[in-house]
Amino acid sequence: MQAQRPSDRDSVDVLIIGAGISGIGAACHLQRRCPSHSYRIVEARADLGGTWDLFRYPGVRSDSDLYTFGYDFKPWSSERALADGASIKAYIAEAARDHAVDRRIDYRQRVMEADWCSAERCWRVTLRHEDTGAQAVLRARWVFNAAGYYRHDQGYAPVFADQERFRGRIVHPQDWPADLDYRGQRVVIIGSGATAVTLLPAMAEQAGHVTLLQRTPSYILPVPAEDRLARRLRPWLGKRRTHALLRRLNVARQRWVYTLCRRHPELARRVIRMVNARLLPPGYPVDPHFRPPYKPWEQRLCVVPGADLFKAIRAGRASVETGRIERFTPDGILLDTGRHLEADLIVTATGLNLNPLGGIPVRIDGGEAIRLREHLVFKGMLLSDVPNMAFAVGYTASSWTLKVGLLCEHLCRLLEHMDRQELQVCTPRAPEGLRTRPLLDLAAGYIRRSAEQLPRQADRFPWTMSWNYSEDVKIFRHGRVDHPALEFLPASSRGRGA
Repeated sequence: MQAQRPSDRDSVDVLIIGAGISGIGAACHLQRRCPSHSYRIVEARADLGGTWDLFRYPGVRSDSDLYTFGYDFKPWSSERALADGASIKAYIAEAARDHAVDRRIDYRQRVMEADWCSAERCWRVTLRHEDTGAQAVLRARWVFNAAGYYRHDQGYAPVFADQERFRGRIVHPQDWPADLDYRGQRVVIIGSGATAVTLLPAMAEQAGHVTLLQRTPSYILPVPAEDRLARRLRPWLGKRRTHALLRRLNVARQRWVYTLCRRHPELARRVIRMVNARLLPPGYPVDPHFRPPYKPWEQRLCVVPGADLFKAIRAGRASVETGRIERFTPDGILLDTGRHLEADLIVTATGLNLNPLGGIPVRIDGGEAIRLREHLVFKGMLLSDVPNMAFAVGYTASSWTLKVGLLCEHLCRLLEHMDRQELQVCTPRAPEGLRTRPLLDLAAGYIRRSAEQLPRQADRFPWTMSWNYSEDVKIFRHGRVDHPALEFLPASSRGRGA
């Protein structure tokens, strides 16, 4: 279908792709810091929330506290330490209403491609309506890509030997059926990451028995189900001050745990094992199921609020098996040890498929789509040789949105600087001879599988990814925005680029 040509009415200063927690946060920052800039949010789904609208599996929740995972400008008022998916989506929707950004969202609009037009000094973004198939072109001075980093339409689900022989149902958490009734059933969850350890206690409340089958154990830490300090402080300090204080405390706690794990891995390993052993039944074989072969924080730690996973195991409603799958059978799974796990339902919590920048083709002047791995990240938010495009990549060793919030602040400062100096185009230019390395520093399977799809980072600032919030505050909130590596072009006679 031929896309309609853009008109002046179809032009904005900033186009935000995605109405998840990052996209809504970016819009709120623009609304607060750059009220004179026009913007729109395009979202392929029928509602906002992103991840928290997509995932509907039992117990879905954040594995970061909402004082750090939430927005710094919107207090988290619940006493729950880790919020469930519905509460997070409601929080995002409330932030959108509070700042009137919900009026700027165009739903069911999928971005097909973004093409930078040097002559017009703007992006020409092709949109397709998911219901009608109609296409249109929108011009944008800047694009902020908050479309996420994994495929929404398909999770990672490896094919196991003889799985077609299984007579029960096989589901992936990313495609959880609304009508799935597992009451009284024998459930096997394949996986060992955050999704699997979330599913186990939630499903154990109704299932006959739940078995978590993992090839390799993960580090699992219990955290309090409720934040008692918040409950005590709010009557004295109020919601906003309590939120700010707990945000600082939890940032420090996250950093302390990460530093301990990386600098003293054997000590951290012993501490985690001691905590696990204390929560498991007496005589439980801890090491086979809760002692990973890798060091702590080489992969992301899994957290369980109120030790719910361990409580389900102690109550006999759940168990853990560690081993490799030989094949599926009509009524379960056979392991390479010869052990057979009977199942009525198998849940493949086997991970995600990465889809950097939402899989959107990015072109310069109608050329071939850029190859992300050939570009370096500038301060973790821009791409070398790509004009006026920012994107959201958060922390992996801390709450994702801590970093995204700083990126949004820095983008607003950059836009303000360009307006003051009557500049229209900003392009990072990387010097030659930089030593490059992978963008993300985790050994998780979904990252290893997709490393070649990601942009690269280098060995020196500003071409590195920083994982330290305190240092990033200095860089993004207080550091200069007119870095020498940025090439600026002045405004054309037409004025603003869009």
